[in-house]
Amino acid sequence: MFVASLSLVTSVLLLEVAPPPALRTLTLQQATEIALREQPQLRVAHAQSEAAGARADEARAPLLPQVTGTATYQRATANVTPRAGSVQAQVSTSHFTTFDYWNFGLTANQLIYDFGQTTGRWRSAQANAEAQQYSERSSRLLAVLSVRTAYFQARSQKAMISVARETLGNQEKHLAQIQGFVELGTRPQIDLAQARTDVANAKVQLIAAENAYATAKAQLNQAMGSPQSTDYDVVDESLPAVADEDQGIDALVQSAVAARPELVVLTKQIEAQEQIVRSVRGNYGPTLGASTGLNDAGRYLDNLNWNWNAQVTLTWPLFQGMLVPAQVREAEANLVAARAQRDATLQQLRLEVEQARLAVRSAKASLAAIEEALFNAKERLRLAEGRYQTGAGSVIELADAQIAMANAAGQRVAADYNLAAARAQLVKALGRE
Repeated sequence: MFVASLSLVTSVLLLEVAPPPALRTLTLQQATEIALREQPQLRVAHAQSEAAGARADEARAPLLPQVTGTATYQRATANVTPRAGSVQAQVSTSHFTTFDYWNFGLTANQLIYDFGQTTGRWRSAQANAEAQQYSERSSRLLAVLSVRTAYFQARSQKAMISVARETLGNQEKHLAQIQGFVELGTRPQIDLAQARTDVANAKVQLIAAENAYATAKAQLNQAMGSPQSTDYDVVDESLPAVADEDQGIDALVQSAVAARPELVVLTKQIEAQEQIVRSVRGNYGPTLGASTGLNDAGRYLDNLNWNWNAQVTLTWPLFQGMLVPAQVREAEANLVAARAQRDATLQQLRLEVEQARLAVRSAKASLAAIEEALFNAKERLRLAEGRYQTGAGSVIELADAQIAMANAAGQRVAADYNLAAARAQLVKALGRE
């Protein structure tokens, strides 16, 4: 009985002192790969590219031969119904006797020429399909930016937990020291109350930091398009410096213009609209086509008679109520709008690159200044602790130094996040991954 009780106590103690299992880690590269594989928006963009390619094939179909087969069975009466003025003898009797009639046919049609109406629509659809492929790449860049930003946010929240824990540790150390001073009678009781309040506030800040980290990981899961749990830790890593982040705006804009898929999308859309204009203008001309057919018909399946025909047709809609001129004006206006949209995108691109470049420069400068502020805050806390221990300083001075230290550490984390996020934005603005 005693041995069993001892074994139970030992097991409980082991459970109490056993460290928690280590969480799996998630790197930035892994998060990006998950997003590129599972993000629903990327699957939507890929499906849209496939659909655009199918529409291009649909637009080409009228240029190819059209072959149609038909088979008809009919059961009908054969009463004669002469027309007025017919020399056929008038038949005054009708009856309900019915007869079988079979008809099998095969028809082939081929468009010969229509002044570019069909070819224009086909080439326009091809250009739109190419535009959608580049639009898919644009969606890919946005997904990468989104997951990187969310990752850096989660990483900064994780760093804020370390700041909160360090702050709590310092406050608990101060509490133990002040409690000793109060017991010795060298410090008033109010200092102990202040220290206990600071410890409680530090615990609240730690809880808030842990909750913010969990929330940030949930947002990262959403950016990755992965409905997984948040029982993982992000790795403390960031983007390296962009090779040309310190270059002038003109060089960066030239690099962005050469790489950004949005500009290629608009260029292809302009090409597509130009083909639409040519296609609509082709409506002024006629359409030339040819067809041939083979027919096998009769009352009995074992006694059918065949016939063959071929014809060439020229169709020319001479007047359609001014429809074609209106269609031409519409297509030309859409072309002007597409070109203007590209110009507007060029201006927006320059602004985006300039903002990202300035954000990187500002974050780098701020990081250096905040490093100095953090060093000074640590020194201030060290001096405040020394002054308080010697009785020269007050508990308010010590608390103020601790708050300044925590704020400086938080600003250091925020500055590191700002630099990483700004570089991610610059990479996207330059059309890179």
